[in-house]
Amino acid sequence: MIVLGFESSCDETGVALVQTRPGAAPRLLGEALHSQAEMHAEYGGVVPELASRDHIRRVLPLVRQVLAQSECTLAEVDLVAYTRGPGLAGALLVGAGVAVALGAALGRPTFGVHHLEGHLLSPFLADPAPEFPFVALLVSGGHTQLMRVDAVGSYELLGETIDDAAGEAFDKSAKLLGLGYPGGPALSRLAEFGDATAFALPRPLLHSGDLDFSFAGLKTAVMTQHRKLGPNVCEQALADLAASTQAAIVDVLSAKALRALKASGTKRLVVAGGVGANRRLRETLDAGAEKLGARVFYPPLALCTDNGAMIAMAAAMRLERGLAQGSTAGAFDVRPRWPLDELSAAAS
Repeated sequence: MIVLGFESSCDETGVALVQTRPGAAPRLLGEALHSQAEMHAEYGGVVPELASRDHIRRVLPLVRQVLAQSECTLAEVDLVAYTRGPGLAGALLVGAGVAVALGAALGRPTFGVHHLEGHLLSPFLADPAPEFPFVALLVSGGHTQLMRVDAVGSYELLGETIDDAAGEAFDKSAKLLGLGYPGGPALSRLAEFGDATAFALPRPLLHSGDLDFSFAGLKTAVMTQHRKLGPNVCEQALADLAASTQAAIVDVLSAKALRALKASGTKRLVVAGGVGANRRLRETLDAGAEKLGARVFYPPLALCTDNGAMIAMAAAMRLERGLAQGSTAGAFDVRPRWPLDELSAAAS
């Protein structure tokens, strides 16, 4: 069975084809992506109306590109999947509208995928892919969560951010440093030339005893340090502050993720979302997991950000489990978090 997937939740237009095979993992046949980063950079952030209009311009050419790449035709598509949320309302409508229209024209069913489930299952596009169960660190521009994943559709929340997500901390700190948009990658590049110990920035909730995150206070600390540097700050001081900021975010993410991994009793950690592409985060998690006799799985580097492949893959995996129809279609139900006393006992 072949699944055509659309992603249009924010500032990337993604289209992909995934094939399900009996007794084998779903296979990516073709994938195309257009980023709007250059367009939004002029405004210092995403402009929703511009994002929606650009999705309209890009989506059909991307469909043609993917079909040519995979040597498939629309007639061979069995299911059309799209991101149903969360995201920008106008942007989501473009992907949903095209998907539903195609489904109707082809006489094929359509299926709405939760954006976060797409990210969560994206490491199954890698080789090797993880096996269930595993602990997942879902870390993107708008979301930071830790989950235990026992199967497709079986998710248990372990912890989440109580304010800003890690991706927001990267982007907003970059903006404070005058690095422009998109800020996260720019801050990480500048951090390569800095001293991560130069500034004593806070590690919020690092020792809170739970698996929740908070990054709003870190952003304020970065702003305070930047003001202290004054208007004529040198490039090296900026690089040091960028490196110190990145280190603070990575320290918190890795400490909580490894604690969750140890508490869960599993030996697999999955990292998904745009921040999962951060090199320092990967190095820190890989080293920490190795000490626990565990392994970390990531999506392919090019598929860490929003993309159509993760939407098609999530739909295909739900289809395999019979979860792509009926009342569970498009659901992303997460069980409540572990009680803190049970977590503490498991971690001790």
